[in-house]
Amino acid sequence: MKAGKLPSDLLARLLARLPADPRLLLGPGVGRDAAAIDLGDGRVLVAKTDPVTFATEQIGRYVVHVNANDVACLGARPTWFLATVLLPEGAAPDLAEEIFEQIRSACDELGIVPVGGHTEITIGLDRPVIAGAMLGETTADALVRPDGAQPGDHLVLTKAIAIEGTALLARDAPDALRDRGVPEDVIEASARLLIEPGISVVREALASCAATRVHALHDPTEGGLATALLELSQAAGLQVRVRRDAVPVLAETATVCSALGLDPLGLLASGALLIAVAADDCDGVRAAVRAEGIEATCIGDLASVEGGGIIDSWSQEPLPRFERDELARFLEALD
Repeated sequence: MKAGKLPSDLLARLLARLPADPRLLLGPGVGRDAAAIDLGDGRVLVAKTDPVTFATEQIGRYVVHVNANDVACLGARPTWFLATVLLPEGAAPDLAEEIFEQIRSACDELGIVPVGGHTEITIGLDRPVIAGAMLGETTADALVRPDGAQPGDHLVLTKAIAIEGTALLARDAPDALRDRGVPEDVIEASARLLIEPGISVVREALASCAATRVHALHDPTEGGLATALLELSQAAGLQVRVRRDAVPVLAETATVCSALGLDPLGLLASGALLIAVAADDCDGVRAAVRAEGIEATCIGDLASVEGGGIIDSWSQEPLPRFERDELARFLEALD
């Protein structure tokens, strides 16, 4: 198998072997990014785990935010974090110090408490790998399900697509960008996207949930916006109709993707949030997100159409599908 997510059919077969639990309000499944567990008295524990394997620079920051994002996408506030940090043989103590500080500071920004984990020097690694686990709390009434989108919902996208992928390429493969003629100031600006606007979607997720009854939240990650839209479509059994020309793409992302021959629709996209909300509530959600200083754009809607899928609402053509993230494809070719 190639680098990236497990094929969905294989993953589905593996997950089908797992036992059921009546307390599991939302369990494992293809396209599901976190679990929800009934604690009784209306309280719900949301649990998430995700590794960071592509990034090396600021890896501690990445692992906190990607896990916090998925907890927030179920309508919960990320609260407790654990990390398993695997360092390569010969790693300097300074590397452990840097990663620890990155995790600590990222957690501090979001009001999250690191509560444990594991660290070790591991044979066979050529770079650090971190697996994070995030816990948060919500209520049964406030829980947002990934399959909750409804026909007629409008689809709001925050910030812009491929922020994470653009920043990672600038930080971990700057020479490849220089070799392809990307100006130094664009590489530097792309690297800063990790911090500003950043890859966290916690603020906009919580703000949208506070503003109205959100039907579904999904943060595009591996496989980019195109994969996230497909997952949203499959979870709800609806067709996603996207105005492709309305999808916001930062100038840095456009330049980097053009230089490397990548499609931003399939590039790592943490930092953007998809919000499915009733048409009458769309403007209110956008206003609530913008009050947080975050841009929010209506990029399409959802319809009850046999077969579901994703189409460009203007051309009626299907959006491209990506077997794996554009970043993985590029890094494999680079090696």
